[in-house]
Amino acid sequence: MTIRVLIAEDQAIVRRGLRLLLESQEDITVVGEAADGPEAITLARELHPDVCLVDIQMPRLDGIDVTRALVDRGGLRPPRVVIITTFDLDEYVHRALRAGAVGFILKDSGPALLAEAVRAAHAGDAMVSPSITMRLLKQFGSTTSGAPRTPLTERETELVKLLARGRTNREIAQELFVSLSTVKAHVANIQDKLRLRNRTEIAAWAWEHRLITET
Repeated sequence: MTIRVLIAEDQAIVRRGLRLLLESQEDITVVGEAADGPEAITLARELHPDVCLVDIQMPRLDGIDVTRALVDRGGLRPPRVVIITTFDLDEYVHRALRAGAVGFILKDSGPALLAEAVRAAHAGDAMVSPSITMRLLKQFGSTTSGAPRTPLTERETELVKLLARGRTNREIAQELFVSLSTVKAHVANIQDKLRLRNRTEIAAWAWEHRLITET
């Protein structure tokens, strides 16, 4: 299956570079390019991409507002948003994840990580540049004290802890000795119970409520 990607980036030379990198992958195709926030929203609604790569800083509407507009579509299946940026700033990451992004990638991460982030988003997984992943998630742990009361089962809680440590669905399946489909079903149930939209929000929730406190 080919993954359809929309690139939203205000610098033409960067858009061109991202397109070349992505289209060098056999399973990824770029269906459109946007130079500012409103254009990104319009094209996403017209082209129905699977994944949107959205720059954090764009004219007229920034990447956070674009993300919020793209993921908040009622009953429609929204595209999955991966934020791309030059700036390794925790404030940006927090805001992006809260807005509903499933990934946060630095522009200097390299072509392999960029393609991996697109594939992860399409598969329902999350990808944050490794240099900031644990630093970011740990910071959520300072907002509250003590583990929360939750409707999660013991197995679901175990899965949340692994997910919050950055494990992929496949790695979780191997560690818990269950099938990949079982892991996906658990993740869906957890999202419903906690009223969260994606894996990234589950991970942030786990750290925020101090379900885990160390790597």
